[in-house]
Parts: sequence; C-alpha cells; structure tokens
Amino acid sequence: MTTIRAYRSIPLALAAAVGLWTVASAQQSPPAKQAKPAAKSETKSAPAKQTKQPAQSTAAGGAQPSLLGQFGDWGAYTASNAGKKVCYALAKPSSQATDPPNRPRDPAYIFVSTRPSENVRNEISIVIGYPFKPGSDATVDIGSAKYAMYTQADGAWIKNAAEEARMVDAMRRGSDLVVSGESGRGTKSTDRYALKGLSQALDRVAAECK
Repeated sequence: MTTIRAYRSIPLALAAAVGLWTVASAQQSPPAKQAKPAAKSETKSAPAKQTKQPAQSTAAGGAQPSLLGQFGDWGAYTASNAGKKVCYALAKPSSQATDPPNRPRDPAYIFVSTRPSENVRNEISIVIGYPFKPGSDATVDIGSAKYAMYTQADGAWIKNAAEEARMVDAMRRGSDLVVSGESGRGTKSTDRYALKGLSQALDRVAAECK
C-alpha cells in the first residue's frame, strides 16, 4: 500500500541555504536563461514565493548556513533551525526545459536533509520554481527507476515514504536524476540534476549530523 507522507514546508534553514548556494556556485555554469518578458510567467500570483521570503530572517535569527564542502554539483551544508541542528546536501539543475518552451520560473533546487532532533535522515525535497498543478504528482527518474512525488505549492516529496531509502541509494549509484512536473498553468517541465558528488556530500552530512 502506498504511504503518502504528510506535507511539510521546506525547512526554513534549507531555504536560507539558497542564498549561500548562489555564492558557493558563482563560478559554476549558470542555470538556463529565463524566458524573455513577453512569455507568461509561471510564478505570477504564486503562493510558493511566500514560503521562500522568511529565509533571510531565519538566517538572521539563527546560525547562518555553513558550507561544509563542495562535491561536484552538490554542496553539503549545516545550519540551525530554531536552535536545532540541520544538515543537508543541495544541488541545482544542470539543465532545464519547459513545454511550451522558455516559460520563466523561479530557481529550482533539490535537498537531501537530515534533522537529528526529528529523527529524520536523508529526506528528499524538491523546489520546482512554480506552483504545481493542484492534485498532480511529479515524477523522478533515476536510470530505469521511477518514483512518484507528492506535490503541494512549489514543493515535492516522495509519495511512498517506504521507497525513500531506495531512492537515496539509487541517487548515490546513478549518474543523473530527472524531475518532471506540471504547473497550474499547464506548463510541463523537465529538470535534470547531475548526481556526481552526491555520495560524498551525503557522507559529509552524515558525519556532521550523527
């Protein structure tokens, strides 16, 4: 039987890492250019932006996220969320595409987080950069393996929590991960993440948040 994980917001300490990741990756290849202003934005009137706004205040109220190490496209980070230690690996897409093409979006990211105080280890969270179509599932493909992702607002989590450990193992062994989703406007997106360096980033996270 499929177990649907209850929705939870992307932890604010993780959202705060987005700014730090931008600095850490400044010398890497930039993400795909956004569309020209003439195109309709997927993010207009999007409630998802509200979940990202508290990021700076979280960092100010607690410890600024610290980069533990950079491993390929993956950064390993630690931060404090309400006084509780959080560790995570984070990456941004190596390529992005939309259908219709060139629809502008907010930045997309994938997190693999560990929160010892909540007994949570290697939880996979995706920020897609637009509000998902209500009631729709996203999908993640890693080689021949496919995983259904529960969606709400601009976030996605694995639908069957029992598969999460297998998904993380597939990510460690795979070469890339493809996230497919559909926005509330009917635009379909395909984001590809390179998985090189993920194993090292997760090992560093595990060592920091034992």
